[in-house]
Amino acid sequence: MGHQGHINDMALEAVRADLAARIAAIDVKAPYTCARDLKPDINQIRLIAHRHGLNPAVTVAHFVDSALSRGEHGALVHGWLSMLGDAVACDRQDVRACDTFAAACSVRLAS
Repeated sequence: MGHQGHINDMALEAVRADLAARIAAIDVKAPYTCARDLKPDINQIRLIAHRHGLNPAVTVAHFVDSALSRGEHGALVHGWLSMLGDAVACDRQDVRACDTFAAACSVRLAS
């Protein structure tokens, strides 16, 4: 891995920091914003996560989009954004990690 691996790790951490900042910004404005107006921001997070292989974040972003499409807002959005932040920070990018987040999201979406 060596030097290149260290550079890739630093780049991925920068992406994670950017996504965390975007999530925090959405969380601040969510109580005052219509759910449909948050969807473009969530889509941007999904696209960035996909581009950088942050697979659990992509999975959760799809569920957040579904929740917003259902009209969830306020404190409910805060919970979704918290889960999205956890997915961004997740060190695992395998199918099992995605499935775990998907299961948690499915339970949340169903309640």
